Amino acid sequence: MSLFEQRWVTVQQKTFTKWLNSKIKVRDVEIQDLVSDLSDGVILIHLLEVLSHESLGRYASKPKLRVQKFENVNKALDFVKGRGIQMTNIGAEDVVDGNRKIILGLIWTLILRFTISDINEEGLSAKEGLLLWCQRKTACYEEVEIRDFSTSWNDGLAFCALLDIHRPDLMDYDSLDKSDHRGNMALAFEIATKEIGIPDLLDVEDVCDVAKPDERSLMTYIAYWFHAFSQMEKVENAGRRVEKFVQNMQGAWEMQNSFEKRMRELLRQIAEQKTSWEEAKFEGTYADAKNQSVEFMAYKKGKKRAWVAEKSDLVGLLGNIKTKLSTYRLRPYEPPAELSLEALDRAWAGLMKAERDRSQIINETIRDIKNALRRSFADKANSLALALQTISVSISGLEGEVDDQLQHTQRLSHNLQPLDEYLDIIAGIDEQCQEANIEENDFTTYTYEELEYELGLVKSSVSKKLAFLENQMVAREMTNLTPIQLEEFESVFRHFDRDLSNSLHELEFSAALASLGLVYDEAEMHEKFKETSGGRDYVTFEQFIRFMVDVTEDQNTAEQVFESFREVADGKPYVTELDLRHSLIPEEVVEEMIATMPTHSGPGTAEDADLPKFDYVTFMQKLMGTSDSPGVNGNKR
Repeated sequence: MSLFEQRWVTVQQKTFTKWLNSKIKVRDVEIQDLVSDLSDGVILIHLLEVLSHESLGRYASKPKLRVQKFENVNKALDFVKGRGIQMTNIGAEDVVDGNRKIILGLIWTLILRFTISDINEEGLSAKEGLLLWCQRKTACYEEVEIRDFSTSWNDGLAFCALLDIHRPDLMDYDSLDKSDHRGNMALAFEIATKEIGIPDLLDVEDVCDVAKPDERSLMTYIAYWFHAFSQMEKVENAGRRVEKFVQNMQGAWEMQNSFEKRMRELLRQIAEQKTSWEEAKFEGTYADAKNQSVEFMAYKKGKKRAWVAEKSDLVGLLGNIKTKLSTYRLRPYEPPAELSLEALDRAWAGLMKAERDRSQIINETIRDIKNALRRSFADKANSLALALQTISVSISGLEGEVDDQLQHTQRLSHNLQPLDEYLDIIAGIDEQCQEANIEENDFTTYTYEELEYELGLVKSSVSKKLAFLENQMVAREMTNLTPIQLEEFESVFRHFDRDLSNSLHELEFSAALASLGLVYDEAEMHEKFKETSGGRDYVTFEQFIRFMVDVTEDQNTAEQVFESFREVADGKPYVTELDLRHSLIPEEVVEEMIATMPTHSGPGTAEDADLPKFDYVTFMQKLMGTSDSPGVNGNKR
């Protein structure tokens, strides 16, 4: 026999001996030598009765003769054959005579039949099924790869993984030193024996210290692991079934409580909604009616849909309760009458009627409010339009003395303020009409924008008329201005009075003077404005006219007359009769000046070569009694 054969025979004999002792322990017997202790057939009969849970009948319990030993062994072998177990080349004499290989083969056959053969994974053979079980249990461990019942188990990690996947409370797999094969194996065997109750059929050296551990020994040992953990799983499964049953019963009770609670709440909400609609009042405004309409639509999209879903869920829940109780053959559940599906149907029908009534009253209220808004707007719009028309006619028909016209216009201006307030009222009604989406109104042709525009026109017309009349009063007192001057000044004032306030601000005042040919530097203009306005930030028409009177009167000084002569002469030191007539000086005045002024002896322009020239410089010097040219030291305005 080779060394390898000796090793596996030794390991098998040791493992099978431990296996056998673990089985016959209940008979208070134990063997030391598998070969010699089975020779009389007594231990073999004990083993078969324990494995099969059957009696083999009478046998020689203390055989002395060889024939008695043969009879015991044959009884055992016949029993095995009677169970359909193939026993090729195994005879009674092999056992009685202590044939080690035959005896090991016999024990292995029994191990396969009574320990391993009931392992079934997906219809595979016992060996394949056991291997598949090991692979599945350790699939999530990267360091473990079980390919067989031999070398795959050398490092002890496969045993540690089986322990960790079933009882992680007994081992910290992640903290293991994966290179410590003997340590890992010893730890796994110790925990398996002490904590799980698996017989210690193998020693550490039987697996770690050999290149190829014995397959049959490993299968025998691992089968104990399978049965131990399978039994554990069976117990756990049984516990889960009990737990599931209790949970189902508790679940059924909770479903009943939930059904009643939810049904009661749904019925309460339905009744509350109906009461809310019955007690609802309208304030008479479109905003309130529309808000109630929006709330009603929100109810239909929100509450009602939720209630429809809840109603359906409750019907399904009641059906599930009845099905669950029927499954466990328990007494069927019937909810209280006030919480029954019939009670829900009655409440729902009442809700639908209340919903129709609510929709109808909201729509009718909105229609009534819209019509009321149309009439209200039309009444006030037509009244304002008539008032504006009356004022316009009154303004356009004014005649008579200026004083009387001014008084009448002032009364009209005073009466315009209530119209502003009246237009504000119309604006509020128009806003309500817009909120109510009222686009047409058969009771009036006016819109708020039209009335606002027409009121502005009337106000502007009255304001202009009032300013005109007030200015006429001022102009009437300005007797030292010619009508042409007054008309010019008044026209300029109106042109620069952009806001129709009958007054000019400083920039407007400056622009008006500039258009009349009166130009000052910025500082002097500011002083003129302050003097004219009396310290206010605007100049009235009367103040403007008085200023122009002062300026016009001031133009009669000799210096300014001389300056005027020079402007008429276009800067020349002489004037011609044509120059004087072009300046619109009256004809008799022109003739008087021609007769009075000396002729100019100096040269003239080519255009004036054939015309008489008059020396206005010498003429003014004689009048002023000075030899200096007048206006040299004067201020030009």
